[in-house]
Amino acid sequence: MDGSGSGGTSPVDLLSLTAVSAARSIRDGRITSQELVGAVLSRIDETDGALKAYVTVCGDEAMEEARSADARTRGDGGTLGPLHGVPVSIKDLMETKGIRTTAGSRLLSTYVPKADASVVARLKKAGAIVIGKTNTHEFALGGVTPPTCNPWDLARIPGGSSGGSAAAVAAGSALASLGSDTGGSIRIPASFCGVVGLKPTYGRVSRAGIFPESWSLDHVGPITRTVEDCALLLTVISGRDPRDRTSSARQVPDYLSLARRATLEGLRVGIPSNYFFEPLTRGVRGTVGRAIKELEGLGAVVEHFRFPMADEILEAHAMIDLSESSAYHEDALRERGDEYQPDVRALLEQGLRVSAVDYVRAQRWRGAFLPRMRSLFRELDLIVTPCQPTVAPKHGARSVPVDGRELDVDAAMTRFVAPFNFTGQPALSINCGFSGGLPVGLQLVADHFDEGRLLSAALAYERATGWGRSHPDL
Repeated sequence: MDGSGSGGTSPVDLLSLTAVSAARSIRDGRITSQELVGAVLSRIDETDGALKAYVTVCGDEAMEEARSADARTRGDGGTLGPLHGVPVSIKDLMETKGIRTTAGSRLLSTYVPKADASVVARLKKAGAIVIGKTNTHEFALGGVTPPTCNPWDLARIPGGSSGGSAAAVAAGSALASLGSDTGGSIRIPASFCGVVGLKPTYGRVSRAGIFPESWSLDHVGPITRTVEDCALLLTVISGRDPRDRTSSARQVPDYLSLARRATLEGLRVGIPSNYFFEPLTRGVRGTVGRAIKELEGLGAVVEHFRFPMADEILEAHAMIDLSESSAYHEDALRERGDEYQPDVRALLEQGLRVSAVDYVRAQRWRGAFLPRMRSLFRELDLIVTPCQPTVAPKHGARSVPVDGRELDVDAAMTRFVAPFNFTGQPALSINCGFSGGLPVGLQLVADHFDEGRLLSAALAYERATGWGRSHPDL
């Protein structure tokens, strides 16, 4: 396919489109969905042998959907959805009707769902085309996402567990993707791969049809190239779902319109004076420090504060996560334990040893802690921290050197992000620069259901700095 299109658009131009601009170009007739899908499939063919972002590519099905989308564009088939004709990828933890869904596990190597997860159904209703399923760490229980590589340096991990989704978006082999986040699994790979990743408020997005890691900590959200794309996808996938009793009935605003306010003027931005800046590599510290100065230059009022009881949060988070994961997998672990990957099996066996007393104590402590966070956000509009203490580690590394000491890779990756799964607040990672040629993520956190303010601030930063226009040479 030459990708010349009805408006003379080249393949490079097609691959540089965002989800928002691609949908607009399809609706306006400047490009066709077939041209765009064809260009993305060509990009997958070109890069995925090395990148390994995808476990399943739906080439024929996607092209057929694109032909149908183009027919609706030309005809009078009613109102076109906000993602009409736009190819997206889906983390392979989420059920897709008629498309194999493995959750990264041999236990599900032949599983083909009969229905879509609710978020997938909502994307399709908005006109999106599923171009493939992206790799995940087995059942989302890890931060490495084998065998996927980081598009900025193939010798390094993309992070996880939504590593395939972030790698595909960064490499241009998907215009946008969906991930899940229980202890940072959207924000970790977004940080390492230099893209935008949003964990919404707990309950903002349905989890029906998605294999659980931890019922009370799981979140689902978008991974995109730009903040505008993130806002558009969030609008599409949010809302009450009778299939998920934890989903919120709160009205879903137009997050794209809220994001386009694009302002930091007068926002009270809290910078923790403890925990989130210890330890950091020198490169991350310098990059994040410059980003905070840029926020201040854009009108933010920076205030320093002490973040309460972060170490206790991590301990309680671990108790809940391990207990609920092991409860879900208990029968399969007993009957088919040898089919799990060794690291995942060891984690689940560890969870079986957590006592009911410890689990209940962790949940009760969580309920007692949440009012402290609500009180904090009466004084602040946003909290800003590094997303990760280091850039992406190399494949096979069990520890990373940070501030003169060796940190366990898994512990390092979850350290700054898991607290906001515990509190259920919306948190976003956005690229804020580079250290040694590798992306550094800045984490922005807002109060519950304040995604609009979060996205507006992130878009103001993105527009002012331009880091979102940086792409790997893959």
